[in-house]
Amino acid sequence: MADNQAPRTLQDLRTLTGGQASAATASNTPDAKKAVDAKGRTYATGKRKDAVARVWVKRGTGKVTINGRDIGVYFARSVLRMLLNQPFQVANRVGQYDVDATVSGGGLSGQAGAVRHGVSKALTYQEPELRSVLKAGGFLTRDSRVVERKKYGKAKARRSFQFSKR
Repeated sequence: MADNQAPRTLQDLRTLTGGQASAATASNTPDAKKAVDAKGRTYATGKRKDAVARVWVKRGTGKVTINGRDIGVYFARSVLRMLLNQPFQVANRVGQYDVDATVSGGGLSGQAGAVRHGVSKALTYQEPELRSVLKAGGFLTRDSRVVERKKYGKAKARRSFQFSKR
């Protein structure tokens, strides 16, 4: 896998290692900052499509709460839960952090992507040495793709109405 490409498969995710990032290289980067509040939480905003997630991460037992509900209730599809846990798996931090998120806008897939983006950013604020691993996994890059707007005289963004000779 090339260095500048995001992982495409679960096998690509397994090749990323979380323990090899050195604290010396993280402290030399200008945006390596540890921003922890009085309660031991870090805050980040994640975005994907039309969804915006406000995410708080703190050390704990691995409990994930989204909009006041458990992750299994809010994201019933296992693919969405897996998407949300990817940053923890890549960083070898599964079950070490509690996540509390509020998310709005978009659909469930976009919301899961927004929470994943916010979790990744908040993890880098909690542990700056994880930045290189999460960056290599493509978790810190905001996916800027959004739905194209509908144009006048068209059925959708590009689809025309059905043509009839009559």
